[in-house]
Amino acid sequence: EFPDVLECTVSHAVEKINPDEREEMKVSAKLFIVGSNSSSSTRNAVDMACSVLGVAQLDSVIIASPPIEDGVNLSLEHLQPYWEELENLVQSKKIVAIGTSDLDKTQLEQLYQWAQVKPNSNQVNLASCCVMPPDLTAFAKQFDIQLLTHNDPKELLSEASFQEALKESIPDIQAHEWVPLWLLRYSVIVKSRGIIKSKGYILQAKRRGS
Repeated sequence: EFPDVLECTVSHAVEKINPDEREEMKVSAKLFIVGSNSSSSTRNAVDMACSVLGVAQLDSVIIASPPIEDGVNLSLEHLQPYWEELENLVQSKKIVAIGTSDLDKTQLEQLYQWAQVKPNSNQVNLASCCVMPPDLTAFAKQFDIQLLTHNDPKELLSEASFQEALKESIPDIQAHEWVPLWLLRYSVIVKSRGIIKSKGYILQAKRRGS
């Protein structure tokens, strides 16, 4: 019988931040919601990242657009529960700044007008546009939102590839019973030199029906 919680860590790949050096480091993260539509995923991911890195606060968290059904356009309603949780984390000083990914001008404007804690950045996928859309650029400039670029695939981790990896790592496990909930990618950057000191991934999965 497997326990309720399995914790798998590649210990040599995780480096806690020395408290004396914390001021010199910028800790940023991007959160990909894979499975559950539960906004508590956001808090779990941030708590776990802080714990793994040995810090009390993340400097910035960008949330990737949550998964939606094919043929459905992303709307403010899809983002709201996650954004509210991010706002709570800013208010409780777990995060300094929060941002979005792949929002067009209309979506970003709707979020900006509704949100209590405003997005300070929006990532644009380089594959979808080589040139930043002028309306998005103008809006971002007006409201001091930083436009960044990324080249993450639409699906960073599929259920099938996660289960395949699980099968290889733990042969006795019923891999098909496990589904990933979220995946967080973090990077620790030395502010003065602009170099990446460390980076990694944290993910949480759950057993179906548990």
